[in-house]
Amino acid sequence: MGPESKDPLGLSYDIIDIIDIIEQQDFFFAKRILLENCEGILLKISERLMAIASFVPPGAAVADIGTDHAYLPVYLIQQKIAPRLVAGDLHTGPFRAAQNIVKQHSLTDRISLRQGDGFTIISPYEVDVAVIAGMGGSTMLHILTARPEVVASLSHLILQPMIGAGEVRQWLAANGWKLTQETLVKEDGRLYEILVAEKGLMDPIEPVLYEVGPLLWRRRHPLLREHMELLLGQWEKVLTQMNGSKEAVLTVKYYELLNKIQQMEAYLKCL
Repeated sequence: MGPESKDPLGLSYDIIDIIDIIEQQDFFFAKRILLENCEGILLKISERLMAIASFVPPGAAVADIGTDHAYLPVYLIQQKIAPRLVAGDLHTGPFRAAQNIVKQHSLTDRISLRQGDGFTIISPYEVDVAVIAGMGGSTMLHILTARPEVVASLSHLILQPMIGAGEVRQWLAANGWKLTQETLVKEDGRLYEILVAEKGLMDPIEPVLYEVGPLLWRRRHPLLREHMELLLGQWEKVLTQMNGSKEAVLTVKYYELLNKIQQMEAYLKCL
């Protein structure tokens, strides 16, 4: 008799028995054995998602908007951070993947999966915290502005824009939200910005700090220089392209970009 699969999966079937089943090409039965025993398996998630999870207030009701595979909701339940969640995705593929993951972990009674666009899937005051992660800043702003009554009912926003974080910070400041936490996570060679906001007024800041992150700057995050140099490189590339056009160099956008580059260079000298 071979070793049993209780470690690490907690299955009652012998490993050799499962191998025999697979060799007999009874893949459906083998898969069912595995999936039926996923309930006790703790889900491993990426460093990016772990960082997002660390900002969720314990005991809060959470909505994960754009949940993709529902890894974050499953993790939050398993770690006893959140008692219940709403998880939504607009696209059918990710939504079905989320359904499978939630079912495999026997959490259909704790995670309400809903297909739809942004905050259309929830009602005001249904949750306390909204997580919006893994999408561009413009998409994030569409979600935040489409259902203002839902946004107004939230206590916390946890945002992880893939691009356009500066626009998101500006929107927060203009709409009665203040940044309370910011961090950077480096994963697979890429930097990710995570913003946490609560209701309140944000202190006035230099325009370039909307791009950098005022709390990242104030606390001198270990990845701050890399983050700033990456932004500067992106802006310089755009400026070079604009320099090739006589029309572009006469635009307001050109001089705004030039000023932003000069501000960033000045801030970098202060590190």
